[in-house]
Amino acid sequence: MQIATWNVNSIRTRLDHVINWLLSNPVEVLCLQETKVVDPDFPRSRFVEMGYHVYISGQKSYNGVAIICRQPLENVTTGFTPILGAERVESFDDQKRIISGIFDDICVISVYVPNGGDLDSDKYNYKLKWLNLLQDYLQITIDKYPKLCICGDFNIAPDDRDIFDPKKLEGAVGLTKPEREALKEILGLGLKDAFRKFTTEGGHYSWWDYRAGAFPKNRGWRIDHHYLSTPLYTEAKSCIIDLEPRQLEKPSDHTPVVVEI
Repeated sequence: MQIATWNVNSIRTRLDHVINWLLSNPVEVLCLQETKVVDPDFPRSRFVEMGYHVYISGQKSYNGVAIICRQPLENVTTGFTPILGAERVESFDDQKRIISGIFDDICVISVYVPNGGDLDSDKYNYKLKWLNLLQDYLQITIDKYPKLCICGDFNIAPDDRDIFDPKKLEGAVGLTKPEREALKEILGLGLKDAFRKFTTEGGHYSWWDYRAGAFPKNRGWRIDHHYLSTPLYTEAKSCIIDLEPRQLEKPSDHTPVVVEI
């Protein structure tokens, strides 16, 4: 089976891009981030007409995640609260950033990690606290579902291979030591980077700024990831970054990443 992740930067703006991509790439599961639409306005019918099932958690203008899949999911949850409880989560679920469900015996999680803003901002501290919640959430989830794929826009480049100019960008949000350490602790639960199983060199990115010709110059960041538990990592056959959608007119600034298991 194939699982894809794609930060679409507004599903209504990029709907035709996503539909056409699915027609050419009929993956079993497509995880979306930054859908930027409240649930009643999500363009569900277009996907249903194609035979997909749609699970969404959105909000107006910001954030929003979804899972589009070939068969119904079981045990669908949104946010941290169903796993961690309201007292632990506090107001962190006000931002719609995580949705999960069971496809056969695989737990699939679509996640949109906060960007983090500036180093001295509340948004940066919010990101670190959010990552701590994600670790607690995954600790419980992976014990319950040994076959787990968490994918999405992590807004973290794991190491210097994953950014176009590590010296120039050193210390930028998305590259800081606390963020990378938080991600390493999450992976320490028993998760591995599917892309790095097959590709070890740098120069492969999933996000490019709209400005300054970043995409044609390949001045990008690899921040969209598939992290697999050991049973799925062992079964993974490939993981590729599909550059074609980033070449379209008015594209998302991200492009799909697809893992085959």
